[in-house]
Amino acid sequence: MTTFQRRIAEWWSQFLTRATLWTPQWFPKTTVFNSPQEHAMAFPHMQQPSFLLASLKSDSINKPFAQRCQDLVKVIEDFPAKELHAIFPWLVESIFGSLDGILVGWNLRCLQGRVSPVEYSIAMEFLDPGGPMMKLVYKLQAEDYKFDFPVSYLPGPVKASIQERVLPDSPLYHNKVQFPPTGGLSLNLALNPFEYYMFFFALSLITQKPLPGALHIRTSDCAYFILVDRYLSWFLPTEGSVLPPLSSSPGGPSPSPAPRTPAMPFASYGLHHTSLLKRHISHQTSVNADPASHEIWRSETLLQVFVEMWLHHYSLEMYQKMQSPHAKLEVLHYRLSVSSALHSPAQPSLQALHAYQESFTPTEEHVLVVRLLLKHLHAFSNSLKPEQVSPSAHSHATSPLEEFKRAAIPRFVQQKLYLFLQHCFGHWPLDASFRAVLEMWLSYLQPWRYAPEKQAQSSDGQARCVSERWAPFVQENLLLYTKLFVGFLSRALRTDLVSPKNALMVFRVAKVFAQPNLAEMIQKGEQLFLEPELVIPHRQHRLFTAPTFTGSFLSSWPPAVTDTSFKVKSHVYSLEGQDCKYTPMFGPEVRTLVLRLAQLITQAKQTAKSISDQCGESTAGRPFLSWLGFYSSDTNSSYPANDLDEMGQDSVRKTDEYLEKALEYLCQMFRLNEAQLTQLTLALGTTQDENGKKQLPDCIVGEDGLILTPLGRYQIINGLRKFDIEYQGDSELQPIRSYEIASLVRLLFRLSSTINHRFAGQMAALCSRADFLGSFCRYHLMEPGLTSRHLLSPVEPGRSVSRVRGPRLSLRFLGSYRTLLSLLLAFFVASLFCIGPLPCALFLVLGYFLYAMAMTLLTERGKLHQL
Repeated sequence: MTTFQRRIAEWWSQFLTRATLWTPQWFPKTTVFNSPQEHAMAFPHMQQPSFLLASLKSDSINKPFAQRCQDLVKVIEDFPAKELHAIFPWLVESIFGSLDGILVGWNLRCLQGRVSPVEYSIAMEFLDPGGPMMKLVYKLQAEDYKFDFPVSYLPGPVKASIQERVLPDSPLYHNKVQFPPTGGLSLNLALNPFEYYMFFFALSLITQKPLPGALHIRTSDCAYFILVDRYLSWFLPTEGSVLPPLSSSPGGPSPSPAPRTPAMPFASYGLHHTSLLKRHISHQTSVNADPASHEIWRSETLLQVFVEMWLHHYSLEMYQKMQSPHAKLEVLHYRLSVSSALHSPAQPSLQALHAYQESFTPTEEHVLVVRLLLKHLHAFSNSLKPEQVSPSAHSHATSPLEEFKRAAIPRFVQQKLYLFLQHCFGHWPLDASFRAVLEMWLSYLQPWRYAPEKQAQSSDGQARCVSERWAPFVQENLLLYTKLFVGFLSRALRTDLVSPKNALMVFRVAKVFAQPNLAEMIQKGEQLFLEPELVIPHRQHRLFTAPTFTGSFLSSWPPAVTDTSFKVKSHVYSLEGQDCKYTPMFGPEVRTLVLRLAQLITQAKQTAKSISDQCGESTAGRPFLSWLGFYSSDTNSSYPANDLDEMGQDSVRKTDEYLEKALEYLCQMFRLNEAQLTQLTLALGTTQDENGKKQLPDCIVGEDGLILTPLGRYQIINGLRKFDIEYQGDSELQPIRSYEIASLVRLLFRLSSTINHRFAGQMAALCSRADFLGSFCRYHLMEPGLTSRHLLSPVEPGRSVSRVRGPRLSLRFLGSYRTLLSLLLAFFVASLFCIGPLPCALFLVLGYFLYAMAMTLLTERGKLHQL
């Protein structure tokens, strides 16, 4: 007997001993058993597993993590399934956390090997596909136990559909919905142990919110990310076949892997939405004659759970759009006849829509895990042998795993991934974090990167040519190439391309789409979709809906469709509906967007160069004392803050390289020439003036002056251009600068105002004299350049302004740190030569008078030349 079992036996014995003290005299004396197993045999009607669950809950609080896992391994090995099924829901929740996100469980999303190596290794060994937890799952699976999973925690579209009494498309939910006996709305799914475990595992990525300290954790190093990779490699193998379930006991038989119920085939893919009350009428029992289909039920379940939990999230409009006309008609018919239903009436449509309108914003970690799934699915599908890839190779002799490889992406992933990507493109913030969504999208668009045979690099170092073998994939995923590319263009036109991270995203997309032969494949697919139907005009009405399969995945495989044009049309209509308005990627509308993007790329390159030049000039032109903070920056000629300010010249170089290559790739894809770019650049006013910096934003002349265009607003928001704004008010009333002493400036202003008010007449008389004394006084008491200023008006730009302001004395310069520090340095240098403060002050005044006399003569001579 193990230590854990002995502890349970002692606790049980103590409980029964105390129970004998409470037993009345007329009741037979209680027999004390040595173990819980003996008591279970003597009293089979008592619920013995509850004591095991209580003991495990107590240990989860008092024992360390390593000891708890050791005890769990012993319990899984020693106890039968009848006793383990009661602890299974608690154990799953304690590992992955509660569905409401309150309990974090083992916090697998933050568990890393380099931070907590002991806990990491123990958790990974316990949850490994061949580890103790999966042994528990298979042990319970063999006994056909069911566990309730609340519908309220499913993804929004699935929850709304089931609450409307409409069964979702996925066969994952067939024959599993349980209506509440009291007529309430608390619906549950009856799941087998493998499904229950995978539901919790997949949903923990969404329901468990990251902890505050988890922001700087690398996702690929976390236990959750690595477990997803292990499960995919185990259940969706690229080599060999799926490993059979582990035996429940050493030398014992393997548990039965068949969780399917006879009422509904498990893998009836592509079914229309039908009422839950009518499902048993519309689909009769279909006996799968091929027992080999049971070989891959775990692979099917794993993929369906991951896709449903991770990708089945989108907005209400998308949810309504993807409903087929047949489904909408059946839902309407069901709502009209709901009063005669046996079960409780469906939730009112207004309430159901309100319940569905919940915001869903995927996290960056969520997107990275989905990208891992897509990359593995490409490798899984591409592991088919060359002779098995073509549809003509399909036969009954083909193994179920090979059939599953062929159908995994088009049947399970394509539609939900398209809607998920559309949701991300429309709701993701306009910042650099969109890179995760971008790379996930580009990974799906390039299945050839994950093929066993790598394409050879060209001898001249150019990009690899996409083989014609991938033309069917491109055509059958046309919308994921074309419509999402247009969505990316709309995002790129609203982002700051001067930022190196945003420039890199544009470069990545342009590089992928510019691969040789890919643009031609996309263009061929668009031609197939846009060509008219001439041969069989009635087939569009008959077949342009989502395909229906009423049998199992293996027994009723649809016949191969040889009409490529029909396959492309079916793909587009199944995702967008038959009333969709398709915008060709190589049409005039998209070409205009590409030209605008090329525009902004050119502007961003010029702006990056201007910022770099200005930063270099300002750094070189600063005085020696600028490091003390005494340098006055010119507020009228500064650019807004940008990533370039933080990263320096290396960032400017990278941005220029990314944008240059992106522009080259776009010109290559859409066959743009230099003449077109130059003409468009001149038309939109992107040419620089003589100094290369002062460019006004794009605007048009209206009745009230200049009006900013959308392009001009974009340029101002992103700092690409700006209006020249110059202070033209009273120089004495300017805001106090950072290089000035605020209290001293205010004191000097009061002093100078008092002097000007008291001696205004005398100063005016001196300045009006025509001799040298008058010129000397005008140089000091009149504001220089006052009459030469221009009023910057949008209606009459450059109109001169004549403002008469009398002579006055300004002492504000004495409140500057630079002036005071210069005076202190002068007195310090004079003290080194044994010159006292008073003689030094006299020398400074004398020197200034000589300087002022020279400037007065030069100023007067300049005025004579102007006359």
